[in-house]
Amino acid sequence: SVNIVAFGNERDGFSEDSQQPSLIRSYLGRSTLISQIDSSLSASHAGNPVFTEYQACIFGNVRLVVHDCPVWDIFDSDWYTSCRLIGGADIIVIKYSVNDKTSFQELKDSYVPMVKKALNHCSIPVIISAIGARKNGVPCTCPLCTSDRRSCVTSSEGVQLAKELAATYLELHTLNDFYIQEYFGGVLEYFMIQSLNQKSSEKMKKRKKTQKCHRVQPPQLEQPEKMPILKGEASHYNADLHNLLCCCQCADVAFYPEDLSTAMEAHKIILCSVSHLFMLLFGVKSPSDAHDASVVKQAQSLFALEVGDPFPSSPRGVPPCVPPVRVVVKDSVFCSCLPDILHFIYSGAFQWERLEEDIRKKLKDPDKTEHVLEKVKCILKTPGKLNTVKDCKSHQIKQLYNTSLRLFFNTPVLADVIFKIQGTVP
Repeated sequence: SVNIVAFGNERDGFSEDSQQPSLIRSYLGRSTLISQIDSSLSASHAGNPVFTEYQACIFGNVRLVVHDCPVWDIFDSDWYTSCRLIGGADIIVIKYSVNDKTSFQELKDSYVPMVKKALNHCSIPVIISAIGARKNGVPCTCPLCTSDRRSCVTSSEGVQLAKELAATYLELHTLNDFYIQEYFGGVLEYFMIQSLNQKSSEKMKKRKKTQKCHRVQPPQLEQPEKMPILKGEASHYNADLHNLLCCCQCADVAFYPEDLSTAMEAHKIILCSVSHLFMLLFGVKSPSDAHDASVVKQAQSLFALEVGDPFPSSPRGVPPCVPPVRVVVKDSVFCSCLPDILHFIYSGAFQWERLEEDIRKKLKDPDKTEHVLEKVKCILKTPGKLNTVKDCKSHQIKQLYNTSLRLFFNTPVLADVIFKIQGTVP
């Protein structure tokens, strides 16, 4: 079995949606590994639930027990129960809202020391989950963007808290499928597997030890100590790229429909890393370099660069002194699917089946769906080569050798940061 204990409230206390599902309940309901979910409440003397206990099955027949404790007062009112929960946990999740600075400060000052004391040097993995999109203006966390963030919890404060508990730090800007299943779920399931492997190993050692007790043991020579097994942390690279898209941090491109009603922000370097068409659109390549008239034609039929600044302010995440490039999307059907297409591009342009499914659900029209997918294939098209679905599905392999982000390393093309090392620009 695997036992998970979750502490903290992911709601900011000011949200009008009190029915919003919790992080744990959202994960249990969305994960394909979970089945047969049962829940029960444990009530305190005042009648308020101290924690919710969930029981489910994972990996087919492995028992999963989750205690979700939204109120930190359990450490004040029932120290024995809180210590028992932590002592029996295989994984601990601590969650908080990035828009509730007061609760975070109380967590940091009062309850983190109690958690450290209850852990008592146990090697239990801890996941710190910062939940929500910051509501105080500029959500960008890069050093170039400065703003007053006193009303919310910054990323650096969350990272510092994770360091105190030797924990894994995650930012979940919204409780959607990506953040729940792939980001939070991926890290949680990694630790689940590690816990099951450890328990299986300990059970096997105990069985062997029992068998050895029934026979005369030969003399044993001293054996060299085994190298310690280092626990690795799941890569956050794909999630960080999606965070750039979701939060529009330092975006330098703004896509608009022809009526200029809404804006969708992105980054030129990400778009150019997967598409020759975007390289042509943003001037990384000239029409003579494309060597393919169809790419030039598609760029002209799909997009148009706007000259001048008809808008009074820049999109969030971009300093006012660096206005984004404005791109008008001429095809209205394609434009309606642009958020899904951008998520596909930021995934490295290899989740083709998922893109097909998302567009099919959104448009509910086979002809329009095929129309949009053909446009996406044109965006991914390598000049001078055929344009097939098979090429799109194998685009991830091509990325490693052709148009990848590493092509833009140590070149002035699309660069906005230059490092000077010992007086030399590398």
